[in-house]
This record gives sequence, C-alpha cells and structure tokens, in this order.
Amino acid sequence: MKVINISQQNFNLVNESDKPVLIDFYADWCGPCRMVSPLIEQIAEENPQYLVCKINVDDEPELASRFGIASIPTLVTMKDGIIKNRSTGAKPKPQILALLED
Repeated sequence: MKVINISQQNFNLVNESDKPVLIDFYADWCGPCRMVSPLIEQIAEENPQYLVCKINVDDEPELASRFGIASIPTLVTMKDGIIKNRSTGAKPKPQILALLED
C-alpha cells in the first residue's frame, strides 16, 4: 500500500480503520523527518496489514494540536481510534515496526 496523506477532510480513514494505523507527523523543512520518510514509505509498501499515514503539521495544525505534537517527527500508532504508542525523533525501521506490534 501507499502512504496516505491525512487532512481534516479524510481523518475519518484513521478512526474507522480496522487495521493498526501508523501516523507520521512531519514537516517538509524538518531534516529528521526527511530521514524517516523513506522508512515510512518502505513500511507502507511491505506491510499491507497496516494503514500508514502522514500528517504535515504545517498544513494541518489542528490535527497536530489534537495529538499534542510538540516536536517532529512524531510517530503515533492507533487501533480502533485509540492511541497505542507514540515516539518522537528519528528512529530506525525496526523500532518503528515495534511501535505497531506493541
């Protein structure tokens, strides 16, 4: 699957997903975000059992605020509309996948 860009208009995809969800909160100007981005793309392509999403905090400040995002990149995992894990800062792929498995 491809990474889905999430906005206020399609956020229901996150809450209504029957799959575990990985959300990458990022900004285009953020160096660590650019390091994590290819890993997020790989995870989306290799793991169709997950819904993998990105939220640009500059374009969607309301969503960033709703999730209490103070630093980026922040990765949030959700299941059934409930936050399960969150991690701030660039992480290697195995640590990102571990967030989804907890």
